[in-house]
Amino acid sequence: MLRAAMASRQEEKERRRQEREAREQAEARKAAAKRRMQLVAGGVLAVAAIAAVVVAITSGGGDGGSGDGPSQEASSSVPIPRRAITDLSAAAKAAGCEVKTFPSEGREHSEDAFSGYKTNPPTSGTHNPTPAQDGIYDPGNEPAANNWVHTLEHGRILYQYRPGTPRRRIQQLETLYNEPFRGAEGYHQVVMQNNTDMPFAVAGVAWTHYVGCNEFNDKVFDALRAFRDTYVDKGPELIP
Repeated sequence: MLRAAMASRQEEKERRRQEREAREQAEARKAAAKRRMQLVAGGVLAVAAIAAVVVAITSGGGDGGSGDGPSQEASSSVPIPRRAITDLSAAAKAAGCEVKTFPSEGREHSEDAFSGYKTNPPTSGTHNPTPAQDGIYDPGNEPAANNWVHTLEHGRILYQYRPGTPRRRIQQLETLYNEPFRGAEGYHQVVMQNNTDMPFAVAGVAWTHYVGCNEFNDKVFDALRAFRDTYVDKGPELIP
């Protein structure tokens, strides 16, 4: 009878886990569909904006300003060094970076703000039910840590840079993001300004791992590439 009760509790636990994962996958699919619609709408607005500029110029109007838009998958043509080192440890050492792995701090969901992470940048722990989406985020428009920690759980790689990083370096991270990888540009990656006051100039973050670099030099890109290759899609819950 005791064995039957234990089996019943185990079955109930497994059922709840499956229901939670099903809800998260449904949320991710909805978010992806919404994002595709936003990109389509953004393209329409871009065409309209170009037309408006042409009209303004031909009618003798003045220059118009433009505000910061939403997070976007911006492209960049600022070159980065060709890959020279593929091994993560060797690439990190050459760049003066440190690679660390940490115990998981849990996977609980909470709508409340949470700041009790044991690593900086955070690599796991309690997070918001809504994950941050893949892409490039403008400085000042980056998602909250509670959201991007959920993104790590889904196996994503986050490239984070310190506030005040020169624009050219940020554009180089965009170039890295746009490198063909796993058959696509920007595959399961995020570029964003760090918002946890991390001690690094630039870092690559994955679930329970990070590579942190005190200096943003040209050798950093090989360290980030090797980190991406090693830990992408290695989160406990893979969402396409």
